[in-house]
Amino acid sequence: MEGSKAKILLCEDDTNLGSVLKNYLELNDYEVVLERDGRLGLAAFQREKFDLCLLDVMMPNMDGFTVAEEIRDVDPEIPLFFLSAKTMKEDIIQGYKLGADDYITKPFDSEVLLHKIKAILKRNEEQNRESSNVVYDLSKYHFNPKLRELSHEGKTQTLSPKENELLKMLAEHKNDLLPREQALKKIWGSDTYFNGRSMDVYIAKLRKYLKDDSNIEIVNIHGNGFRLVVPA
Repeated sequence: MEGSKAKILLCEDDTNLGSVLKNYLELNDYEVVLERDGRLGLAAFQREKFDLCLLDVMMPNMDGFTVAEEIRDVDPEIPLFFLSAKTMKEDIIQGYKLGADDYITKPFDSEVLLHKIKAILKRNEEQNRESSNVVYDLSKYHFNPKLRELSHEGKTQTLSPKENELLKMLAEHKNDLLPREQALKKIWGSDTYFNGRSMDVYIAKLRKYLKDDSNIEIVNIHGNGFRLVVPA
């Protein structure tokens, strides 16, 4: 995000509010994609890369809560705000249960919303900067995701972007289950049959790279995902 504009997905079916909010955010140096339909909003999210989502709760074709569930399946970490005229406690609780970072009731102050957006994007940028420097010691192997390097006894294997991302997810879930669907949606964009076969090929490649240490194993948890087993 550094050096470029943060990109926001705005889903709002109120034509006036949507246009005003889009213009206001663009004046404050954000790139904004506005959709006035939940289904179109989800399609935009699946098509493009965003830094934050602003979702109206009540929209035609697909409501904001449903859109949020689909978005969270693809990217569990992306900041997500609900905009809603629904002020019932149950609705607000449902929003937070779906992983919302904030639930903003209408009418709201655009300047306050702007500062909330700035705060959460700054926090995420700092966290991403920290996580980009994380390295992993996997038994006798040393894995540096930033450089895409897997090293062992003086030999270094440079990983492809997909190999790197998959091993990084496995390392983050070390000795725990990495759900198949989560990896497919994050790295390949969807969990289709063909993407699943592709991921199996990449798992086989990673097993080959790790074969020189019998203490490490990538276990297939049938129907659920994979587990990178590394001795403590």
